[in-house]
Amino acid sequence: MKIKSILVSQPKPENDKSPYADLSEKHNLQIDFRPFIQVEGVSVKEFRKSKINILDHSAVIFTSRTAIDHFFRICKELRITVPDEFKYFCISESIAFYLQKYIVYRKRKIFCGKKKFDDLLKVISKHPEEKYLLPLSDIHKPEMPKKLEKSNINFSKAILYKTLMSDLSDLSDVNYDILVFFSPSGITSLLENFPEFKQNGTKIAAFGPTTSKAVTKAGLKLDIQAPMPQAPSMTMALDQYIKKYNKNGKK
Repeated sequence: MKIKSILVSQPKPENDKSPYADLSEKHNLQIDFRPFIQVEGVSVKEFRKSKINILDHSAVIFTSRTAIDHFFRICKELRITVPDEFKYFCISESIAFYLQKYIVYRKRKIFCGKKKFDDLLKVISKHPEEKYLLPLSDIHKPEMPKKLEKSNINFSKAILYKTLMSDLSDLSDVNYDILVFFSPSGITSLLENFPEFKQNGTKIAAFGPTTSKAVTKAGLKLDIQAPMPQAPSMTMALDQYIKKYNKNGKK
């Protein structure tokens, strides 16, 4: 049996020329997209309970576009004008460029890492005089705050959005050849929505070490893992696996 269908637990790419479209055409696949989790911003009332004053800080640490969106959302709802001298520390250049949606990029002090938090931490450590704000989801990696604390960085952890399980009741089943996950919350959502789920012959792909651990912790078999040296992206990992599987008829 060849692999013919994939369900990706993320929103459908806006661009029809995405790597998934290329993958679909190359292997004649049906690729569907459905977010297994959704993000909801905390209300102003909820945020005020944290007693965090954004303007008490001189810099902000961004590890995702979602964090950027909700930082500026809460500022707008609180009628806060972010000072021009505010500094932005971003985990990667692509995250930094996303700031252009909200600020005049060339007129702000923006610092970048190289996609890993440890790299960004080295940059942050060169600016010990700043007081940092770290926007996060209610479900987040505890390693980031711990590493900031260990480095004696003056920072506040701000929960600006929540990660919720999507209601997948309209899906009759999850009968696909491959299920693709990008977060431990996606695995939780799968099992909450389909408590009788049996993997059987379904292949499971996971992006990132925490997602991979969540798969095995849930008693499921992990078949495809990314990023890997030979497959830095999920689509590359899928391409290599499908090519080998469809040729041999087995893993």
